[in-house]
Amino acid sequence: MTGPATEVTFAVLDVFPEQYAVTPTLTARVGIAAIGDEPIHAIALRCQVRIDPLRRPYSDAEADGLTDLFGTRERWVGTQHTFLWQHTTAMVQGFSGATQVGLPLACTYDFEVSSAKYLHALRDGTVPLQFLFSGTAFVQGPRGFSVQQIPWDREDRYDMPVAVWREVIAAHFPNSGWLRLDCDTVDALAAYRRTHGLLSQDEAILSLLARAGQDAR
Repeated sequence: MTGPATEVTFAVLDVFPEQYAVTPTLTARVGIAAIGDEPIHAIALRCQVRIDPLRRPYSDAEADGLTDLFGTRERWVGTQHTFLWQHTTAMVQGFSGATQVGLPLACTYDFEVSSAKYLHALRDGTVPLQFLFSGTAFVQGPRGFSVQQIPWDREDRYDMPVAVWREVIAAHFPNSGWLRLDCDTVDALAAYRRTHGLLSQDEAILSLLARAGQDAR
């Protein structure tokens, strides 16, 4: 049964780290308001979270870290565009008037992923996020339930402090990061480490970097 449209709006109130999650996870606390007399029975909520790099300035150090994504600063007018961070979902329980829900935001430290490169390059300030909401609302009326699609124009912006992302990454990867290497590269690095009596992969990479620096001179 399809009924008249119900006005549902969304606002991102906060983003914070989940302290006890197994993997690095943030939670976006979203306020939801429904205008009308009929209560909302449930909402199957979907959200596309995007990063809008044009909404903030960047220091020279940050600009250097963003070269892989956007090129040098003079090219940014043509290369900086909003890009996808992730998709997330939540099931909203029944309510009348207003409620809140937590949207899980999975974080990765894989530098092959554009969002991880971008977030890692930021030193301070905020991360300019754009939340695009969609989904299905189940409305309880006098004649039963109606099923209504959330309009595609429901969105909100939120400037998340960079410190929030750094906090969740530091909790799961203290003073470390991840690099994805081909199996052959891993084997070659392990062989180099054994041959030179090095105790860790870090020492092997530092040794190779030092040799590369000497060759460059």
